[in-house]
Amino acid sequence: MFYRPEDGHGLPHNPFNAIVAPRPIGWISTKGADGTENLAPYSFFNAVAYTPPQVMFASTGAKPDRDGTKDSVANIRDTGVFCANLVDFALKDAMNQTSGPWSREVDEFAHAALERTPCDTIDCSRVTAAPASLECRLTQIVPLLGKANFLVLGEVTGVHIRDDILKDGMIDPTIYHPLSRMGYRDYAKVDEVFQMTRPGQG
Repeated sequence: MFYRPEDGHGLPHNPFNAIVAPRPIGWISTKGADGTENLAPYSFFNAVAYTPPQVMFASTGAKPDRDGTKDSVANIRDTGVFCANLVDFALKDAMNQTSGPWSREVDEFAHAALERTPCDTIDCSRVTAAPASLECRLTQIVPLLGKANFLVLGEVTGVHIRDDILKDGMIDPTIYHPLSRMGYRDYAKVDEVFQMTRPGQG
């Protein structure tokens, strides 16, 4: 089939997210200017550069009490920092609990019964049990086409890796099973990996 997005797809559900999949989940923790903390998952998330290391996530949609955006972007706009926590299979239910449309006063760490640990390079908490957490300083918030679509870019200033996911000095995804977002209500976990050598590499 072929369709133009402006004309509609004619399917029971929008296939776009199912086409661009799997996508890593950035579990973004932030602190507001008033000291309240927020934790929310974003599947439009990825690493975008090595040197210096940088990540991005995109927020779509808005809450009526957040001036045209969501809690995460509003907090980052105020404080200039955020932490991108990675999600493993064991944390799937807690992650899902933090995805609800909660009011800005709700502390998602407490709501999902998650332990938090202060970050080392920024004034923000991270998810203690996360397999890895990336402390970030905001570099840009870019408005995207469409209502309440924002791209958030940050430089990674601190990296936490859970010791148990390292094997021979390398991160082994088969130990912790990273969770990824598919389309619709679907998720996937990594159970198997394989290697390929690029042309020209030894």
